[in-house]
Amino acid sequence: MNVTDASPKDYQALRALIAQRAEDLPRRLMQVAGYALENPDEIAFGTVASIAAKADVQPSALVRFSRALGYQGFTELQDIFRSRLRERVLNYDERLAKMREHGIASSKSGLVLDGFLEAAEQSVGRFREKVDHDAIERAVDLMAKAETIYLIGLRRSFPITSYMSYALGKLGIRNILVDAVAGMGAEQASFITERDAVLSISFTPYASETVTLTNAAKARGAAIISVTDSVFSPIAPSADVLLEIVEANFEGFRSMAVTMALAMTLTVSVAARRAEAG
Repeated sequence: MNVTDASPKDYQALRALIAQRAEDLPRRLMQVAGYALENPDEIAFGTVASIAAKADVQPSALVRFSRALGYQGFTELQDIFRSRLRERVLNYDERLAKMREHGIASSKSGLVLDGFLEAAEQSVGRFREKVDHDAIERAVDLMAKAETIYLIGLRRSFPITSYMSYALGKLGIRNILVDAVAGMGAEQASFITERDAVLSISFTPYASETVTLTNAAKARGAAIISVTDSVFSPIAPSADVLLEIVEANFEGFRSMAVTMALAMTLTVSVAARRAEAG
């Protein structure tokens, strides 16, 4: 990143500068500023064209806004918003330290359990409010018609895809779990054809190999169902059906409650749909 000495180097500094410059910025640039602060994830992963459309400004306004804050162009400003996402995901030692800082000792398992249950309840509640039932039906249709269902989900998402592979197998549904063991992810996915469906799962900070494998499957003509946390996720553009889930967290440890519930829903619904079709 090649920013000037005057430009903010992190997201918090950028927010402070925007607040400081609020009264000096032209109206259109303030419109961009307001949209950016309210939708930081969209700024991080959107394109100039898509962000400009949503903010109701010309694409050139994004460039002018970036330069007004000391950046050479929009890409450098976007890097700051992306760094916010990297900073937001704490490593596991930091998460445990955060729990201790808030007085939640690991030995007090009841408090920890309450925290995770509350996060799960929040996740379920939010998903119920925004669930797209039509999208789920379309996903089930694509998977039910597929010759083979490929399951791609690495790192944090792997427990979900491995469960689905187990359950689909028990239900007699042909599937391939792409687990990338021994670095063989590309080889495992190399047999994907236009007759197949791919369920791809990835959440911030997104597993790069999942993104690569999903794009490769799209190029092979397979139907893609992407389960992710934002329309600006790197696995969203390849999706024929996008299922968006934002899980709540407890002291930085994110719930998997809704994602697992969705996985069970897709698995059982695909089996039922195939049974109905005879």
